[in-house]
Amino acid sequence: MTFLRLADVRPWGGDLVDLVIADGVITDITPAGTAADQAERVDGRGLLALPGFVNAHAHVDKSWWGQPWVSYGGQPTTQGRIAHERAERDKYGIPSVAGATAVLREFLRHGTTATRTHIDVDLGVGLRGIANVREAVAALDGAVEVEIVAFPQDGVLRRPGVLDLLDQAAAEGATSIGGLDPASIDRDPVGQLDALFDIAVRRGVGIDIHLHDGGQLGGFQYELIIERTRQAGLAGKVNVSHGFALGELSAARQAELVDELGAAGISWTTVAPVGSAPLPWREMRTAGVAIGLGTDGIRDLWSPYGDGDLLQVARGFARLHGLRTDADLTYAVELATTAGARFVHRENHDLVPGARADIVLIDAENVPDALVRAPRRELVVAGGRIVVHNGELQM
Repeated sequence: MTFLRLADVRPWGGDLVDLVIADGVITDITPAGTAADQAERVDGRGLLALPGFVNAHAHVDKSWWGQPWVSYGGQPTTQGRIAHERAERDKYGIPSVAGATAVLREFLRHGTTATRTHIDVDLGVGLRGIANVREAVAALDGAVEVEIVAFPQDGVLRRPGVLDLLDQAAAEGATSIGGLDPASIDRDPVGQLDALFDIAVRRGVGIDIHLHDGGQLGGFQYELIIERTRQAGLAGKVNVSHGFALGELSAARQAELVDELGAAGISWTTVAPVGSAPLPWREMRTAGVAIGLGTDGIRDLWSPYGDGDLLQVARGFARLHGLRTDADLTYAVELATTAGARFVHRENHDLVPGARADIVLIDAENVPDALVRAPRRELVVAGGRIVVHNGELQM
């Protein structure tokens, strides 16, 4: 059994304590300076301690992070981005083990210790992207825990054979299958959703649907998703990614849908993109609609932006939604940490005994200060192992 004492840290900006870790789990929290065991002592220097960040929406299979610059090309629409990626990805070796490893290492450097990642499954790549990501996770010896969503980026019904690939991915361990704009991409929202829910029920997996369609078209698809989630008994296993339309609807329509989403047990993930309509996050919190934050793709053929820092995504969420008070700023950080537990099937993700020892130390006065400045991660512990020290990756 390996022991580690992370001494003199301030969980969530509170009093100085020592966090005692054994075999990758936090086992005790003691007042600072009261060590009586033989654990290796690591000086936390009075730094702010947060749980590891949980990236609830990523695409680690198709970044060109760490590779030579690739200029933006293609059309800016969703279909345009799909077409451009399909035409160009082989040229840049996407997907690859090296690419996925580079992204996961960058996640770790910024303190992300768990992620839910969408991995492209289509007729061109088959299930190769999933195999690559699993190999990258193994190469990092589980420092980042990864949940896989088999994602049909190029459509479902319009690409015969994709449903079979999704079914196979689910049978081989993907925790969820994805969907994409059932109305505007497949032009058959009922057909796409019925097919996805059929697989989910048979295989016992979740569903995560990218929904970019705006306004009333998006609202209509929420209704279809809610109806099928209730019928299938999949409360807690269905997620909407992006869902921009929710912020565009009238207040009355928003309220109706939010209540129904909460009652159906449907969650939400967002990357809080600049220029999108703010979500009714207070109403969602009251209704029990869980919200997760993610980076989406970083430096890929969709967009040159992103660096894997989820704390900056939380800051973007705070700015987009006009958060100002300490309580609200802290809530944004909670979305990026403890609230992300459900998206990676963790019952407990916090600085408490019994939780996996995923800990991030930051030189900040308090949580709001950490959010608005997003300083470097001084130390990152992942599963009880120190993976970042003085801001530098140790693996």
